[in-house]
Amino acid sequence: ALLKVLPKTVKKIAVLDRTKEPGSLGEPLYLDVAATLREAGKNDVILTGGRYGLGSKDTPPSSVFAVFTELKKDAPKPRFTIGIVDDVTNLSLPEVKPAPITSAQGTVECKFWGLGGDGTVGANKNSTKIIGDHTDKYIQAYFQYDSKKTGGVTVSHLRFGDKPIKSPYYINQADFVACHNPSYVTKGYKMVQDVKPGGIFMINCQWDDKELGEKLNAAAKKYIADNNIQVYTINAIDKAIEIGMGKRTNTILQSAFFKLANVMPIDKAVQFMKEAAKKSYGKKGDAVVEMNYKAIDAGVDALHKVEVPASWSKPEADAAVPALQGRPATVKMVENLLNPIALMDGDSLPVSAFVDYTDGQFEIGASAYEKRGIAISVPEWDAEKCIQCNNCAFVCSHATIRPFMLSKDEVKAAPANIKLADTKPKAGEYKFTMSVSPLDCMGCGECVTVCPVPDKAIKMVPQETQVDEQPVFDYLVANVGKKPGVPADTTVKGSQFNQPLLEFSGSCAGCAETSYARLITQLFGEQMYISNATGCSSIWGGPAATSPYTVNKDSKKGPAWTNSLFEDNAENGFGIYLGQNTLRNHAIEKAEKIAASEKASEAYKAAFAKFMETKDNTKENTAAAASLIAELEKSAAAGCELSKEVLDKKQYLAKKSVWIFGGDGWAYDIGFGGLDHVLASGENVNVMVFDTEMYSNTGGQASKASNIGEVCQFAAAGKEVGKKSLAEIAMSYGYVYVAQVALGANMAQTVKVLAEAEAYNGPSLIIGYAPCELHGVKGGMNHCQDEMKSAVKAGYWNLFSFNPALKAEGKNPFTLTSKPGDGTYQNFLNNETRYSRLTRSFPERAEKLFTASEEAAQERYEHLLKLVELYK
Repeated sequence: ALLKVLPKTVKKIAVLDRTKEPGSLGEPLYLDVAATLREAGKNDVILTGGRYGLGSKDTPPSSVFAVFTELKKDAPKPRFTIGIVDDVTNLSLPEVKPAPITSAQGTVECKFWGLGGDGTVGANKNSTKIIGDHTDKYIQAYFQYDSKKTGGVTVSHLRFGDKPIKSPYYINQADFVACHNPSYVTKGYKMVQDVKPGGIFMINCQWDDKELGEKLNAAAKKYIADNNIQVYTINAIDKAIEIGMGKRTNTILQSAFFKLANVMPIDKAVQFMKEAAKKSYGKKGDAVVEMNYKAIDAGVDALHKVEVPASWSKPEADAAVPALQGRPATVKMVENLLNPIALMDGDSLPVSAFVDYTDGQFEIGASAYEKRGIAISVPEWDAEKCIQCNNCAFVCSHATIRPFMLSKDEVKAAPANIKLADTKPKAGEYKFTMSVSPLDCMGCGECVTVCPVPDKAIKMVPQETQVDEQPVFDYLVANVGKKPGVPADTTVKGSQFNQPLLEFSGSCAGCAETSYARLITQLFGEQMYISNATGCSSIWGGPAATSPYTVNKDSKKGPAWTNSLFEDNAENGFGIYLGQNTLRNHAIEKAEKIAASEKASEAYKAAFAKFMETKDNTKENTAAAASLIAELEKSAAAGCELSKEVLDKKQYLAKKSVWIFGGDGWAYDIGFGGLDHVLASGENVNVMVFDTEMYSNTGGQASKASNIGEVCQFAAAGKEVGKKSLAEIAMSYGYVYVAQVALGANMAQTVKVLAEAEAYNGPSLIIGYAPCELHGVKGGMNHCQDEMKSAVKAGYWNLFSFNPALKAEGKNPFTLTSKPGDGTYQNFLNNETRYSRLTRSFPERAEKLFTASEEAAQERYEHLLKLVELYK
């Protein structure tokens, strides 16, 4: 087939393949073409092979032009890459940008910078549908996402034209670019640089022209002035609140797009948008429909054209960026990798930037440098009203609100605007503060929801009013540690005085998974190994150069994290446990020989005895190991070779806490076989399952954790069969610690279970109920903790624990914390769209399945009551 279409005049051929075959003479397609030409006797044709598109790299026209430019040479490179700057092997081809525009004449190209979950992508899909349905234009839409969950960057690429669109690449020369989140301007994202000369740049913000000039960086202002860019602002943020739509600005911004882009007459666009709104929201009542009508009209009327000052052509230089502080290795990685990647400019990095990380190991603690500032509203703490329960910090998904106790000296050194209160219930030697990081907060409002003070000690306020709180938070994190005399770690209040070693992750606002994981790091983080299954928790847990796991400011120790596949994560975590445990035992054997020696000092013998006494206690063994290492160093200095051998493995001496993290898709389904194998081993590993009752990371497919009547992908008419009882399967072994928890339903039980599971010298399985954005909880994820509480009250989710250690003490190992359902089961189901949508599409089936679900829940509780009696 190739020979039939090959022109007889061809002299050179470049074969592009989207793969890399290390050790091969060339990529598969190149080898096929080479063999074909050879067998056809076309040995005079020069053949080259190139790679493209690896790592999801875009292949714009500039890359293709670079290939033709290379082929013009008498001796083109036999092997090359395009789309990257390869300054290590020097195989990349130079590209000239901007390249000639190759899209059909008359094509309108638009680019929208949105925030994951803000409705930008949905609105743009709706826009393409309106244009496709009501005009003769061709349409194309492509959506680009960063590595974050909801709350990350989204970039929508839309093309419209009268001729067929054959442009399979991102838009980088747009007629219209919109910035839907003002933080992208202040952070310096390269957005306006993608606007064609004379094109339109629209910004959603609350700024006047003067403030806009202060927020834009010098490069953006110069580009605007030099290229005659038309700049518009629109305050959809305040307008949405005024209309009653809260944070939902997407409808306002959609109509503003139609007004400016001139893809179709604006009156027709408004008509079609309103028809779509009526169709989408008609079932929710006239008030909701009218609200959307007002939003559509507002987008047309609220646009403001910015008069670009002449001074922008020669702008003042941007202020110097302060030098980053912190661990040198992390700072280096942040400067070289995180900063450009965070600005969605990672594709510009040369290969040499990654040379230090070719083994896949990245420094932890990098997320603290992002300071994304994407929340419109953030918490403001009222020192007088606060009762200092620490509930707000306990549930915070992103560790952006934290309590601190300050000494007199720390108070003196603190920023002047710090808010302080005497400790409660009575004043002591320290001052108390609850500090918020406004630039890291996601604005979910969970903290306000769980505040037990009747008139709330926390309220949500515009982020810009809290800018001065950032230096306070930064000071406290860097300088103030845990104080003696605070409540125990195993209490809700006490646990929050421990530094979170999971912070500022890329999880969705209000995420329950990160609340559980953060709490675990506060209890055991300095001694943790984590093996994480692929899924939501690996996406927010390990995005390479922006790792949210970090180290304790004093000990400089934190979780060692690794990601494994769905099917073998449990085995991977088990292997980590066995590996480190083997090395530890080897070191202990040698340390024991030293202790048995006549030459061993009494101090060494005492240190070794204390070490062995605490060998299986994670908390206590850390200090004992430190004392033993100090004695080993003395012994080694005195010439003991065996002590030197033990010191070679000193990092393994202190007991480690091995954790295996994953979602229900992994634990109940794809990884269940491996999980069962690991639990059956009887070894001391801890498993934490974040149970969202669906495959959340891939869009909400049904899993064996999904419940009767739940509407998911692959269960569009409601799941017919019940949920797998993973807890009882594990309990059947008799020697596995098993528990079900729900953070917001019973905070004390959650902390107690985590402490017991980790202390148990054997396998443990903790299943945490985790409401997800895909559940469609009414009111949003600021009610995440409330929804956990409702699930337990209704009898939908049961709290219990099975502790084999109690059986050895002659006590009942099974503790049922939950009470019978309070009759609100159906209300609970109908409070989430994953259930309530069934009542609209299949009402009779919904009634049948919901009844079956409630009956199954009642039977399950009765069964749990029988287990209480059985294990007595």
